[in-house]
Amino acid sequence: MAIPGLQRLDHIGFTVPDLDQATAFLVDVLGCELLYSLGPFEDSGDWMATHLGVHPRARIPENRFFRFAGLAIFEVFSYISADQRQTPPRNSDIGGHHIALYVADLDAAVAYLLDHAITVFGEPTASRGPHLGQRWVYFLSPWGMQFELVSYPNGKAFDRGDWPGSE
Repeated sequence: MAIPGLQRLDHIGFTVPDLDQATAFLVDVLGCELLYSLGPFEDSGDWMATHLGVHPRARIPENRFFRFAGLAIFEVFSYISADQRQTPPRNSDIGGHHIALYVADLDAAVAYLLDHAITVFGEPTASRGPHLGQRWVYFLSPWGMQFELVSYPNGKAFDRGDWPGSE
């Protein structure tokens, strides 16, 4: 079963500490297109808590929308809230997450990130089992959010059905 009428992912939203810094990273490093911005948003009642699950006095001075790779939309928020946490979650934390981006040439992409002083975690890793044929590496945005580059130009074993145990 699925949600009736569910068709696709629409957008990915995330909060950043500095909207201008995030815009520079998303546009200048990842190649996103800035589409438009909205805001400010705030409410003296319970709207923010009821509809967004945040502190009732939380404010959104601005949020910006970006198109990534011609398809995906990133909705990037600037929030001000009395109970805001300042530390990004790690993958091992509840609510931890990352955004994986496909690249055709992983080594060239890693070199590009390093040339732009982006923190890259270790060397690219070759996957095994159903993901045989894929290589990947994690990197950090300037505000500490985790991203991943993945590449499998010849496909993955899962897609071909040719990994041990796939019979």
